[in-house]
Amino acid sequence: MKRMMYVAAIAAVTVFAGRAMADEGMWTLNHLPLKQMKQRYGFAPDKAWVDRVQHAAVRLAEGCSGSFVSADGLVMTNHHCANGCLSQLSHKGNYMQDGFTADSLKDEPKCPDVELNQLDSITDVTAKVNAATDGKSGSARIKAQRAIDAKLEQGCVGGDAKHWRCDVISLYHGGRYALYKYRRFQDVRLVFAPEQSIAFFGGDPDNFNFPRYDLDVTFFRAYVDGKPEHTADYLKFDPKGPEAGEMTFVVGNPGSTQRQTPWIELANMRDRVLTPFFGYLSEKRGVLWEYSRGGQQQAKAAQDALFGIDNSLKVFKGWLSALGNESFIEKKKSDDAALRKWIAADASRRTKYGDPWGELEKAQQASARLRDRYAMIERGQGFDAGLFDDARMLVRAAAERAKPNSERLPAYRDANLPALEQELSSTAPVYPKYQETTLAWSLEKMRQALGADSDFVHEVLGDKSPQQLAQAVVSGTKLGDPKVREQLWKGGEKAIEASDDPMIRLALKIDPQARAVRKQYEAEVTAPMTKADEAIAKARFARDGATSYPDATFTLRLSYGKVVGWQEKGKPVPPFTHFDGLYKRATGADPFKLPESWLKAKSSLDPATPMDFVTDNDIIGGNSGSPVIDKQGHAVGLIFDGNIHSLAGNFYFDPSNNRAVAVDTAAIDHALRKVYHLPRLAEELENGHL
Repeated sequence: MKRMMYVAAIAAVTVFAGRAMADEGMWTLNHLPLKQMKQRYGFAPDKAWVDRVQHAAVRLAEGCSGSFVSADGLVMTNHHCANGCLSQLSHKGNYMQDGFTADSLKDEPKCPDVELNQLDSITDVTAKVNAATDGKSGSARIKAQRAIDAKLEQGCVGGDAKHWRCDVISLYHGGRYALYKYRRFQDVRLVFAPEQSIAFFGGDPDNFNFPRYDLDVTFFRAYVDGKPEHTADYLKFDPKGPEAGEMTFVVGNPGSTQRQTPWIELANMRDRVLTPFFGYLSEKRGVLWEYSRGGQQQAKAAQDALFGIDNSLKVFKGWLSALGNESFIEKKKSDDAALRKWIAADASRRTKYGDPWGELEKAQQASARLRDRYAMIERGQGFDAGLFDDARMLVRAAAERAKPNSERLPAYRDANLPALEQELSSTAPVYPKYQETTLAWSLEKMRQALGADSDFVHEVLGDKSPQQLAQAVVSGTKLGDPKVREQLWKGGEKAIEASDDPMIRLALKIDPQARAVRKQYEAEVTAPMTKADEAIAKARFARDGATSYPDATFTLRLSYGKVVGWQEKGKPVPPFTHFDGLYKRATGADPFKLPESWLKAKSSLDPATPMDFVTDNDIIGGNSGSPVIDKQGHAVGLIFDGNIHSLAGNFYFDPSNNRAVAVDTAAIDHALRKVYHLPRLAEELENGHL
């Protein structure tokens, strides 16, 4: 199983007249640059448009975006966002590889782990959070932050965490705090997915590139009380798609950006986080690639993880390149120096903001000292197996639920328990040999990182090798059975302590040291960095005003732009690809091999049908599955990627060549009707109901 990461309706959409900055920005829906949109395009959405789009958009809790596209709970997202569900439901076949179609409502199977979040409201809680944390540092600050977050979230869900989810979100690196209230959907069923070879046509060679020819789409349906949810707010699906130059909006949940992060933190991220983790993932990819060659079952077990690793490696390569760009580095240093100079120029500012960069330097030194133990022990890089994740979650949940809600670790607060319970009840298949392979490899990595003479390593391995320990705990555990997990969850601390399950015993053995290193890391790294970032953000607000958008936080944002290509090495890249280019690009061999359904349908397809297109909308990871919307609020595309230049978008936006890549709704409609012969689904999209 996978782990990841409104009290009142919005009264009005804020009209914001920020500085001219091209079409840059991932804007919160209650703080849109409406005046700027009007000046550039002659159009700005009104409150009714924004409200409808907000409620039509959904977040996949595991890390993607989507949207309601019919009044009967139909949700459009990417195929790669559904990989987990497709793999988990593939008990007999391989839905990720071969695709899936539900012929009727009764044939729509429930995805074991998918949760959809529909944003209901946003409430500013900055004053409450600041009052709770003011003057506190280290462990005291962490404790105060957890207590106020728990109080606000618990009050927000109103005792109904099954239907509502509430998160306190730090915006502008702590300059503002907001309470996001979501409607929670946990009965999410699979409706349609194409074959992997058309959803990811071109594979890794084409990933983060353009021209592209991908039908990266999947349809889910949200159910409530066993029936399709009635969704009054949905995006009308336009089967014609967009035109070149047309204004477009993207609404979704960009995961994380560091555009406002000081250089000292970015340098640490590059040298001490990304570089070693790139090596870790590269080695893991090799292990899984070799494992996947052992047969069909091995390939099916590893396919989702391999897809994710390949994508991550390409992203991290782009990040490392951006963080090595000398002009970018000098600009970041110059911006930091200017703000430091502004603070230093006034005694009252020096008193109010202190020396946050000095505090960041101390925190980075502590991070370097603690990072290996924290990553391997608490973050779980040394225990890389889904069954161990289950064991740790059960051990932690039993201990945390015995505490007052305000004192628990965030994942185990009452407002978050429904997500954990959904994971526990998952019927997704477990592949023991796969679990053994990843656990043995990661235990060896832990021994390398911490040293063979480490007391912790000796405590974990004893007289066994990593392979021997992995084999023993995986073969002996019963945690693959959801009924066993449910019994341990309900039994609480007594059941955990009495359990002789070897995976539970392993999690119990390491939990004291894991908690200790977490507590130390939070006190010496997380808390001082958070406090320093807040001071920098508040100083910037005082100097510049709240004139920009906050860094991405996997919360709902809207970007605007237009359908437009770019210049690559002096040559124009047109904004659209078409079906005829797909067939010209096909070779008959992976990753340019078309599925049989597309080969058979070739003669019935219009070769001029648009396939994919690019816009200059500002997006980042997490926007996968976001709808592309026109001025009327209709869905005209589906974001599934960015071009290679967009990888630097985590740190800065370059309007000249940063592009978002989307599937054209014309391609989706044409494929449903002519390739997959699904008029029922196509008509639901066109008419807005079953």
